[in-house]
Amino acid sequence: MEFIAIDVETANADMASICQIGLAKYKDGILEEEWSSLINPEDYFDGINISIHGIAEKDVKDAPTFDEIVSKLSEFMSDSVCVSHTHFDRVSVRKAFEKYSLAQLNITWLDSARVARRTWEECAWSGYGLANVCKIINYKFKHHDALEDAKAAGQVILSAMDKSGLDINEWLYRISKPISNDSNGSIRREGNSEGEFYGETLVFTGSLLIPRAEAAKLAASVGFTIGAGVTKKTTLIVVGDQDITKLAGKKKSSKHIKAEDLISKGQNIRILQESDFKELVAQSHEVV
Repeated sequence: MEFIAIDVETANADMASICQIGLAKYKDGILEEEWSSLINPEDYFDGINISIHGIAEKDVKDAPTFDEIVSKLSEFMSDSVCVSHTHFDRVSVRKAFEKYSLAQLNITWLDSARVARRTWEECAWSGYGLANVCKIINYKFKHHDALEDAKAAGQVILSAMDKSGLDINEWLYRISKPISNDSNGSIRREGNSEGEFYGETLVFTGSLLIPRAEAAKLAASVGFTIGAGVTKKTTLIVVGDQDITKLAGKKKSSKHIKAEDLISKGQNIRILQESDFKELVAQSHEVV
């Protein structure tokens, strides 16, 4: 049974701004082939993104653009099962194809975070980030390097297959089902407990195109708890697209600045623009 694992790093809050991509091909439980490349996103680099993955504009000035490596992506990914840890990488790839007006590849996606939540009880409702899951399975890797993260996601799948006895096709079916058949509804939760992002806390900032109430409803439907302000519990902030365009990395809201301060101190917070947030929600609702 074959599958491909993928991970990307981005230059800024626009998920199409891919600056590194890593691919790992597995066959019969063995890493058969790997490939990675820096990518020139033809976009600016935000300092907070640089602090996470260490890639800066100077590093990609001679790198290929996304449209120049599409043949390699097609070689690995077309008509394949592709693994990514949460939908972030999936959305980034789709957005990059749209950015360059390229035809989308025929791919069957499998989310290794959803697999992990249905395999290890200790990360069913929280703690299913790639780093923590890899601690559970005792797999060591260099986080925020695209190839390293791709291979880590692949290892999560292999470990889950070994523990559960399910193969890739069976996991494609299993992830569409509830995490647990336990119907005990005595525990109160702010987000949908079966949602992909249950256990995460989201904060909105800036001018959104949709009403905040509607945005909050969308977020809660996929498991997010909605926070009024950025705290140590915050895992994601969503910035209005208009603000991202106006800011271009120069001036940010107080919530945005506080989030970046917490990130610099080691807190795991992702910053997204509104359109990518809506895409993320749509992908989470999509039946694989």
